[in-house]
Amino acid sequence: MEAGEFIKIGVTTSYVQQRSEPKSHYYVFSYSIKIHNEGNEGVRLLRRYWHIRDEFGKVQEVTGEGVVGQKPVILPKQTFEYTSAAIISTETGTMHGNYEMEYLSGRKFNAPIGSFLLSIPHVTH
Repeated sequence: MEAGEFIKIGVTTSYVQQRSEPKSHYYVFSYSIKIHNEGNEGVRLLRRYWHIRDEFGKVQEVTGEGVVGQKPVILPKQTFEYTSAAIISTETGTMHGNYEMEYLSGRKFNAPIGSFLLSIPHVTH
């Protein structure tokens, strides 16, 4: 198996109505991530990359160290979870990206995060 195939990433999203201002084209979405290490070796999450796109095609790219101020170590058969937020100027958008990770033995790899939808409730496009 390729490096990173043992890392499973799940995403759930929600619209944060109380922090959004639709009249100002300001939509806040929270996303919760579960990273599960199905492998037999611990891993550390080093960096994140996000590609965020609104429905008009405007792209934001976000990179940085770790996630939510941490560089978590995820031991075999363990899960790390966190919640963060994205802000876009339309009612819907998409996100995808990857985590740069390394096995505790030192070998680095990228764990892809598939595309997911940001959408206010009851909107279909």
